[in-house]
Amino acid sequence: MSALFQPLQLRDTTIPNRVWMPPMCQYSAAPEGPLAGVPGDWHFAHYGARAVGGTGLIIVEATGVSPEGRISPQDLGLWNDTQADAFRRITDFLRSQGTVPAIQLAHAGRKASTAQPWKGGAPVGPDAHGWQPAAPSALAFDERHPVPTELTTAQIEEIVGQFADAARRALAAGFEIVEIHGAHGYLIHEFLSPHSNHRTDAYGGSYENRTRFALEVVDAVRAVWPDDKPLFFRISATDWLEEGGWTPEDTVRFATDLQAHGIDLLDVSTGGNVPRVRIPTGPGYQVPFAARVKAGTTLPVAAVGLITDVRQAEKILANDEADAVLLGRELLRSPSWAQQAARELGDMGDSVRMPDQYGWGM
Repeated sequence: MSALFQPLQLRDTTIPNRVWMPPMCQYSAAPEGPLAGVPGDWHFAHYGARAVGGTGLIIVEATGVSPEGRISPQDLGLWNDTQADAFRRITDFLRSQGTVPAIQLAHAGRKASTAQPWKGGAPVGPDAHGWQPAAPSALAFDERHPVPTELTTAQIEEIVGQFADAARRALAAGFEIVEIHGAHGYLIHEFLSPHSNHRTDAYGGSYENRTRFALEVVDAVRAVWPDDKPLFFRISATDWLEEGGWTPEDTVRFATDLQAHGIDLLDVSTGGNVPRVRIPTGPGYQVPFAARVKAGTTLPVAAVGLITDVRQAEKILANDEADAVLLGRELLRSPSWAQQAARELGDMGDSVRMPDQYGWGM
């Protein structure tokens, strides 16, 4: 059996293969009113197509734990039961196709309240359904973004509770795995990095203080998430700064902390916290960061970043650089990538499902 199509068991959940879909925002929910943050037909079709195509695990896009935690007013949310009820249609269908449904819970911090990317992605105000962002420190992301409100300790505690409440709703919605978004310059990452965290209280300064909020979120979610279900954490392994930022060494150290607090897999990405930083992109450019965590800890890891080719993906797993691969843009282009990969590798077994409606005629 190829490495790509070996099942992976985490706690009591068995993921049928190692071809996974990472969270990719669709910016396609209603921005306000009773349907704000509610998944609709676009989300059902979008995720359903990748499940039909054989993807082993689908992580639904960054989903706001509060209205203010959304990246854009059009983001999905899990701050009320109407949203949770609407997700059930999606999770039921994904499960019917043999795909494990997961969801990423997020708070955008100082990068919140922006327009949809195809409309420029600039910050928006109340006239476009926007709001005032909040962050660890009153430091704007860049010259386009407003200076965020610095969170009080009481507000930090409230957000920790919002993550836990969203996790409870994720369970009611039928998700098997929750991922906590700690990457890409959003709120948790903003606390982790000294570049964006200039606090002088218990949440800033030392490594222990800067990681405090993240671990409080993990503990709160783990406390309400069933012991038999996995919990993931997504991290930016580096800020791509020579000094003054979050580093790969910090990531390896933090991975051990996360595992001790009940995280079952680290989803390793990079960047997003510093504008216009130089990132040497290329095929698999983020894989070495996942490999570094895997070599330095016992925590399972997933790799992401311009993984597009079947043999490339197979080699990453075979070389023990990661335990799974996340294909983002490639799965947007090719919803049935998993089935195509299985055919290329001669491994069309139980680990990749071909729907009866298609398979009988193949």
